[in-house]
Amino acid sequence: MESIFHEKQEGSLCAQHCLNNLLQGEYFSPVELSSIAHQLDEEERMRMAEGGVTSEDYRTFLQQPSGNMDDSGFFSIQVISNALKVWGLELILFNSPEYQRLRIDPINERSFICNYKEHWFTVRKLGKQWFNLNSLLTGPELISDTYLALFLAQLQQEGYSIFVVKGDLPDCEADQLLQMIRVQQMHRPKLIGEELAQLKEQRVHKTDLERVLEANDGSGMLDEDEEDLQRALALSRQEIDMEDEEADLRRAIQLSMQGSSRNISQDIPQTSGTNLTSEELRKRREAYFEKQQQQQKQQQQQQQGDLSGQSSHPCERPTTSSGALGSDLGEINSLVAHTKPVWWSLHMDVCDIWCRRPDRRTPLGDRSPVLALTP
Repeated sequence: MESIFHEKQEGSLCAQHCLNNLLQGEYFSPVELSSIAHQLDEEERMRMAEGGVTSEDYRTFLQQPSGNMDDSGFFSIQVISNALKVWGLELILFNSPEYQRLRIDPINERSFICNYKEHWFTVRKLGKQWFNLNSLLTGPELISDTYLALFLAQLQQEGYSIFVVKGDLPDCEADQLLQMIRVQQMHRPKLIGEELAQLKEQRVHKTDLERVLEANDGSGMLDEDEEDLQRALALSRQEIDMEDEEADLRRAIQLSMQGSSRNISQDIPQTSGTNLTSEELRKRREAYFEKQQQQQKQQQQQQQGDLSGQSSHPCERPTTSSGALGSDLGEINSLVAHTKPVWWSLHMDVCDIWCRRPDRRTPLGDRSPVLALTP
């Protein structure tokens, strides 16, 4: 593809691009084509003057602009035809009755020139392959042999005028190279307008990206400060959650103590303040169990007195304090159940007190199951 000469559109010089792409080189310039157009205008003026320079048609002709060129760079088919005559080439209208009677397959031709609304472009065979050399494309477009006839028919339906170029074209490097190899085209070339729009969009996107990057460069310290602030807020939220958990635990202990105070309010003196610390709770438990120990001693003395009386009255059954003991155990179990968050400390205290009782005859290190504590 690199060896194929392809001029891209500049202004309205499509006729110049069409001729140079056909001949595969910079053979014509706007100045040369303008010179050919002026010659054609002069020949037309001379023919009009044959009818009389004073005639109305001649005066009207002089007032009209040139039909062979304009200031934008457009050139007529007469200019293109005269330019090709220099190289011994001739243009024949493709859909004319004369050419259609020849029944020539388009694949057997060498090149075509197409025109629609003052736009000209070339379709030429280089080597053994056909190429669309439209100057509005970003590069040559490969056309297969089977698609060539359909391509020309489509152009005719769109209103294009198609001319067959007859004659021997000048030799070119691309034609010689493509006689030996065949090329493949993976992607169709885009129109220049599409490419320009895409490039413009990319420039706009790049400009926006650069603007954002510049803004970020100026606020690098600000971003770091924001990250530090976010980390600090996250830590503070964690601390608040921990404090909330501790507060919930304290409230649970307080509620458990309030529930158990209905049973032990007569045994444990009330303290001022609603929030009890763990130390205060421990002191309450020690006072309660000391009082229970005293009661158990009294009950033991009472049991010994009953046993001495039983020897004198053998028929009488001794009374036991199992009911009192059961009530005491029920109160203890209730207290343990309501103070579940600190049940282990309570369990150790109860075991120490009951294992030291002399009537149990149990060594201090032997943790016999005196109480059935439910954790």
